[in-house]
Amino acid sequence: MAGKTVRPPSIGVGPALRRAREIGGTTLEEAARDTKLTVEQLEGLEGEDFELLGEEVYVRAMLRTYAQYLGLKPDKVMSAYAKHVDEPEPPPPPGKMGRVEQALAAARIRDNQRFLLIAASVVLVAAVAVGVVARGGAPPPAAIPTATAPVDAPTPATGVGVTVNATAGVDLTAESDGAPQRSVSLGPGESISFMASERLVLTASDGGAVTIVLNGHDLGIPGTSGQPWSHTFVARAPATP
Repeated sequence: MAGKTVRPPSIGVGPALRRAREIGGTTLEEAARDTKLTVEQLEGLEGEDFELLGEEVYVRAMLRTYAQYLGLKPDKVMSAYAKHVDEPEPPPPPGKMGRVEQALAAARIRDNQRFLLIAASVVLVAAVAVGVVARGGAPPPAAIPTATAPVDAPTPATGVGVTVNATAGVDLTAESDGAPQRSVSLGPGESISFMASERLVLTASDGGAVTIVLNGHDLGIPGTSGQPWSHTFVARAPATP
């Protein structure tokens, strides 16, 4: 029918997030309160309306934070999302074909891509169901505790988004906008993201065992190997006209 919008097939990320939240018995309002994201942003993630959530770096930070909160493996969720973002446009049918042959070739290409997307969605949703049920439906702590000295790095008016990548075993604590402190332990190669509207206090047991990415900007290794490290990240106020 003319004027009807055809929604592309799901990549599996949104249904996986929604299923994990429902299994854990968590409402969107509760998840928004705990993750410091808005209900609209969570609905956008679960509905895969990624283009409405802003720049890709913020979409990735929101996805990683929400997946971690729901007890999913962030790397698997980010991998499924990356395949969607990096997927190339369908190649045009070979030249030297009649119009009927070109139409058939293009249809086969679209059908193959649709099958791969559906298959990936089924695998991801099944993994989510097994993982969350195995945990008894209870999402693990998100992480986060004390610090001082604000870091002089670019932060947008929309808030603070920090991703911590571990190069060795490390314990992290963080405090987001004064919320109760939480802790998490990372192994080599693991990562986690934290978000705050105004102020994020982050502490690492080993400042040389992590690298920091602040709002998409790589700050590198923040501290000295074997020594504790702590910083307060503060959102930059919007410039007045």
